[in-house]
Amino acid sequence: MTITPEQTTWFAETFDALVANVGRALLGKEHVVRLALTCMVAEGHLLLEDAPGTGKTSLAKAIAATVQGTHSRIQFTPDLLPSDVTGVTIYDQSTGHFQFHPGPVFASVVLADEINRASPKTQSALLEVMEENRVTVDTVSHPVGRPFMVIATQNPVELAGTYRLPEAQLDRFLMKTSLGYPDRASTLEILSGAADRDRTAKLTARITTGAVSEMSALADAVHTDRAVLDYVAALVEATRDDPRTALGASVRGALALVRCAKVWAASQGRGYVIPDDVKLLAE
Repeated sequence: MTITPEQTTWFAETFDALVANVGRALLGKEHVVRLALTCMVAEGHLLLEDAPGTGKTSLAKAIAATVQGTHSRIQFTPDLLPSDVTGVTIYDQSTGHFQFHPGPVFASVVLADEINRASPKTQSALLEVMEENRVTVDTVSHPVGRPFMVIATQNPVELAGTYRLPEAQLDRFLMKTSLGYPDRASTLEILSGAADRDRTAKLTARITTGAVSEMSALADAVHTDRAVLDYVAALVEATRDDPRTALGASVRGALALVRCAKVWAASQGRGYVIPDDVKLLAE
């Protein structure tokens, strides 16, 4: 399957509409919004390392509202249990059967707030669902549906009360970035509309969750020349050979980079990937 010019145009126009809609709730952060939406269309997960109050919750809620999906927020704390994340099976006396009660991970966009404040055991509860899009409780698997995206936030590791994320979990994230603080112009615009406490409440859906899956399928059809693949392979190998790198990029990471580059190319109105797409996303 090859993506057609008409499909490429539709993809780029739809992607721009999504960016503009999310941008109404997150002022002055267009590039980060584009990265987050690229991550979602590429069926991956996003890790944000930021200080409190920079708009992480607003980003998750805005993305969910824009794609007509559901949103949930999990506040990770040292006493949080794995079952608090995934759900639990409870015996129902009226029916004589065990009933599964889904946890907050069953949503289109899940905000895992301050994930590195929870114990490693609870952090690992996200591993299966992030990779397999399903939760297994008492040997029974429960799919979480699509689209499914985890936006996890973490405090800088030097802060007290934090647990460093293990490499196995870091490898599940497609991207890591930072929102940062808004510039002066955006701050003034935010302050001038301070009475509007929740900008995401006014957002309307631009596409359905089914259309997100369609965009993912179209992105898969974007052409990637062998020279571009060779460029990706060289980048990945360089991370493994550099003595300044403790652990180089995995094969999963290389595949993820190609997947993101395809989405980014389509969002720019192209049916093919160029090296600059890879370079921008690898920064």
